[in-house]
Parts: sequence; C-alpha cells; structure tokens
Amino acid sequence: MNRILSIGILVVGVALVIYGISALDSVGSGFSRLFTGAPTDKTVWLLIGGVVCTAVGLSGVFRRSN
Repeated sequence: MNRILSIGILVVGVALVIYGISALDSVGSGFSRLFTGAPTDKTVWLLIGGVVCTAVGLSGVFRRSN
C-alpha cells in the first residue's frame, strides 16, 4: 500500500473516531441510552469504522517497503 494512501486512511480513521465520540455525547444518543441502554447504531458504526481505518492506516504507515 502506498504510504500517502495509508496516511490518508489514517486521517479519515481519526476523523471518524472523533466524530463518533462527539455523536456519543449527542442528545439523540443520550435518549437512546436512556431507553435502550446502548448508543445509537450510527455512533457505534462511526466508532467501529474509525478504529478499523485507523488500524489499517497505521499498519500501512509502519510497514516496511520492499
């Protein structure tokens, strides 16, 4: 994987994690936690996607090129 592409994926992953954390503190997620005990699906998918993109980006950045 190209190093610049890996850095781009890493930046997108960090942005998704930050956006997911802010969505976790939103009013809609608060109501969802009040009634169901869990955050909204959108929040969960943002966090999962952010963690996966961050991991893929980090592995691409730190991988040795041949």
